[in-house]
Amino acid sequence: MKTKIRTEVKALWQLAWPMLIGQLATVGMAVSDVAMTGHVSAGDLAAVSLGASIWSMIIVTVMGVMMAINTVVAHEVGAAEFARIPHVVRQSLWKALGVGLIACVVANAATLIFDHLDMEQAVSDKAAMFVHVISLGLPAFAAYRALYGYSTSLNQTKPIMIIAIGALIYNIIINWLLIYGHFGLPQLGAIGCAVATASGLWLMLGAMLVWIRRSPAYRQTYPFKHWEGPHWGEIGSMLKLGTPIGITYFAEVSAFSAVGLLVARFGVVNVSSHQIALNFTSLVFMVPMSFGIGLITRVGQALGEGDPVRARFVSWVGVGMSVSFGLVSAIFILLFRNQIAIAYTSDPAIQAMTSSLLLFAAVFQLSDCTQVATACAIRGYKVTRTPMLIHLAAFWGVSLPVGCILGLAPSWFPWSPAQPMAAGGFWIGLILGLTVAGVSLVWFLHHVSHGRAVAASPAGSPAGLA
Repeated sequence: MKTKIRTEVKALWQLAWPMLIGQLATVGMAVSDVAMTGHVSAGDLAAVSLGASIWSMIIVTVMGVMMAINTVVAHEVGAAEFARIPHVVRQSLWKALGVGLIACVVANAATLIFDHLDMEQAVSDKAAMFVHVISLGLPAFAAYRALYGYSTSLNQTKPIMIIAIGALIYNIIINWLLIYGHFGLPQLGAIGCAVATASGLWLMLGAMLVWIRRSPAYRQTYPFKHWEGPHWGEIGSMLKLGTPIGITYFAEVSAFSAVGLLVARFGVVNVSSHQIALNFTSLVFMVPMSFGIGLITRVGQALGEGDPVRARFVSWVGVGMSVSFGLVSAIFILLFRNQIAIAYTSDPAIQAMTSSLLLFAAVFQLSDCTQVATACAIRGYKVTRTPMLIHLAAFWGVSLPVGCILGLAPSWFPWSPAQPMAAGGFWIGLILGLTVAGVSLVWFLHHVSHGRAVAASPAGSPAGLA
């Protein structure tokens, strides 16, 4: 058994580590946006923080909706149905066009909420412009995620890493030029971040198209040999599978982003500290997320081969890897929270509050790593609705209500604290929500994986699994 576990850990790690570096580089673009504007002014940092509250909700939802292709292609690979894959990719790109355009419209409409926040008008206007500019990259991002899922499900993850690293370097350079106005360029501050990120997303899509065209690894399933119009049945099937994933991601990220909007009433220090703490934890989150994306591929391929017993084994090994990392990341954040805050901003007040919020972030590492790995393993089974319901209940039924009670201390609620706990109260709510999600998803993964394995066993019983 130990040998089997080591073999699976090695296989999952080989699949996940290039994605991990790629994910870290992608999130590094957002990290550089926040860190570099944090050294311009508190107003620019607050504008990026507010704009990112909208942007992160939209882009993560798009990522979830497009993730259906990961599961579909992985099952086709496992079943050796390679001839069907080009059609799936082409239809996923049509889906990406629609999803990207709708997301762009929604993002711009969502900026109207800034007019109803108790923030300085100059900050609100700059945050709205940030979203207007950065949203131009959403169609490219949706198409890129379709090709991303296609590539990873073929076990081709190194292109993701190399393209993302290149995009990060590009983002930092353009940020440096446009945020601070070097070489005679205008000093755009927060808007410079948006220009860098939006243009970088289009470059990532172009690079991925070139890589797929030239690499022999995609030759058997190359999707661009001929033109194919939209097939609404196929697109509808992928939307049926992907939309619950998008809603799941929206439920989680919107809870974090909603906190950013709700704490805006407490001033620039609270909203900026929340965004920095969220930004760093998002960076750390990319490790279990990479394990999770690898799990979708590994579980999907095992099920495509008709081996649900192996799929169950793969699922729990992946969850174990993710939880182990959660323990390591919790210790790291506890030990270095002050240094993390200093790296993001030179404002002493924001540094102090960020350090305190990172304490909460350390606490929820185990539950966060558990919920993302189990949810991805379940998606490998082509089951997406129940995880969606669990996340909606956890974040909108637990995290936000508890956070509002503790953070805002409404007078009408009998057990509200005497004074609002501001951002800290909301983060306590997030800890509770993540814990509920983690525990519930562990139970559901056991239910799904055990049921499939028993159904496939000769005796139709646990004894038959031996």
